[in-house]
Amino acid sequence: MKPVRLPAAATLALPRWALIGLGLLYILPGLIGRDPWKDDAGSFGVMWTMAHGGLNDWLLPNIAGLPSAGEGPLAFWLGALGIKLFGWFIGDLGGARVSTAAFFLLGVSSLWFTAFHLGRRAEAQPLRLAFGGQPEPTDYGRTLADTAVLIYIGCLGLLLQSHETLAVTVQGALLSYFMYRAVRYVELPSVRNAGLIGLSLGLLTLTRGWLCPAGAVIALVGCARYLDMPMRQTLRHMAIAVLAGLLITLVWVVPAEIVQPWGRSPVAMWLAWNASQIGLPSAASLTTLLRTGLWFSWPAWPFAFWAIYAWRRQSRLLHIVLPLFLLAALGLLVLFNPEPENGDLLKLLAPLALMAAFGLPTMKRGTINAIDWFSVMVLTMIAGLIWMFYIAKLTGWPAQLAKNVLKLVPGFQPQFGLGAFIVAAAVTVSWFFLVHWRISRRPSVLWRAVVLSSGGLILLWVLLMTLFLPDLNYGKSYEIVAHQIADKLPDGVDCIETNVGPAQRASFAYFGHLPFAGLEQKHCSVVLIQDSVNVRDTRELDKRFRDSSLSLLWEGRRPSDRNERFRLYRRGE
Repeated sequence: MKPVRLPAAATLALPRWALIGLGLLYILPGLIGRDPWKDDAGSFGVMWTMAHGGLNDWLLPNIAGLPSAGEGPLAFWLGALGIKLFGWFIGDLGGARVSTAAFFLLGVSSLWFTAFHLGRRAEAQPLRLAFGGQPEPTDYGRTLADTAVLIYIGCLGLLLQSHETLAVTVQGALLSYFMYRAVRYVELPSVRNAGLIGLSLGLLTLTRGWLCPAGAVIALVGCARYLDMPMRQTLRHMAIAVLAGLLITLVWVVPAEIVQPWGRSPVAMWLAWNASQIGLPSAASLTTLLRTGLWFSWPAWPFAFWAIYAWRRQSRLLHIVLPLFLLAALGLLVLFNPEPENGDLLKLLAPLALMAAFGLPTMKRGTINAIDWFSVMVLTMIAGLIWMFYIAKLTGWPAQLAKNVLKLVPGFQPQFGLGAFIVAAAVTVSWFFLVHWRISRRPSVLWRAVVLSSGGLILLWVLLMTLFLPDLNYGKSYEIVAHQIADKLPDGVDCIETNVGPAQRASFAYFGHLPFAGLEQKHCSVVLIQDSVNVRDTRELDKRFRDSSLSLLWEGRRPSDRNERFRLYRRGE
């Protein structure tokens, strides 16, 4: 017997304007007005270098001369294209982030249509009620689609990563699109649908290598085998998909190998990076998958595992089998990655959110109400604390709160921003209206269990990206340091040798327009060293920069970083 019994009243769709409004409130804060921070400055640096460079920069991704061809060029191409098209109007940083917003929309819309199609299938429908009144398949599909999106944007990990110009963000959106195309293929196996799967495979390969698309194809073949689809036909279609993906990949591979920018092979660097992404499970991979994954994918994973349990007595359910096979294949890629990053977990969120949407209708009313009240109390309390810290930093009262918040950004002078205050206040009032609607109306709609948690998370993000954005930019950006270095550069300097990391190099090139040495490996008269405050003198530097003729021009660091230090030297003649 199916585990879902719902009346039609529980499947009223979320108004389109409300869903679109939540999406805009989610993605726009954090894209507007935010400087490149350490986590995504390196990726932006590649896009900026491409947009202001030549063919070699587009074929060999680099950050002002520092090669960065490991992941693949697609995410950087799209960011650079955004700079070319929109940089004149909204600035280079805003232009690069146009692609970030576009791929967020691609991921969310792909997930919506995936859940919608699966929700209309006969095996997913609720039990028919004795006297009628059960929901129509289309209504049920729309409700599940809305629920899946709300769960997806409610995941903590997506909130942290989706606002950054990273290749993993593009990969997560493309995997959501692959999942949609896989559902359409299972519904109608055809050469056309196989070709569209190949499109997603090719784009995934150009984004972050071939391992992820390979795992996705294996998962789809396993799903087809489990569903008793004709295997000969499936394998033929998957061969077409892989061929299409390969042809798309050759759009970059062939020119890169022919041109060999700066005498280097970007494809060899890319293949070496791919090989480094697979190995034996390590303590780092286990920690990332199990411990980090628990908060990263909250609250999707409890609903998803409940869905597996609730639908366990049914067989050959596409809405469980497909995301479960994808989750297993992609989870193994994280497990067998010797040094995975938190962003690698993004690939798991869309399958988890999809399964979670089908688990929610099977939960008891008491459990759903408990989730509601937990969201209201915890998120409202955190929002209240954010407002208290904001008032404290501006007024100095309460004194202890003001001290705690300002010690994180030493030297920062808080100022009142009217526009930011109005936006934060409006979103806070909207939150209380949402809570009042939930308490006074007591709606029976299915998505009521997740609209409060998603809305509350958006509230907290908007408050941070308005009330505390200047503080965060001051503490996480390298803009101040870049200007200080630029002011201390001697006249006529043609290049700078350095050991700074990708994020620092990108920030200094963008904010300070520092002329770093390119891939030609010039010998420069100025050296910029990144080290620790524990390094006492030049004798402890990297061997490349040990030179008795070095004379110190400047020394400094970000006020919020107590360990990192930068020193600018001039070489003697």
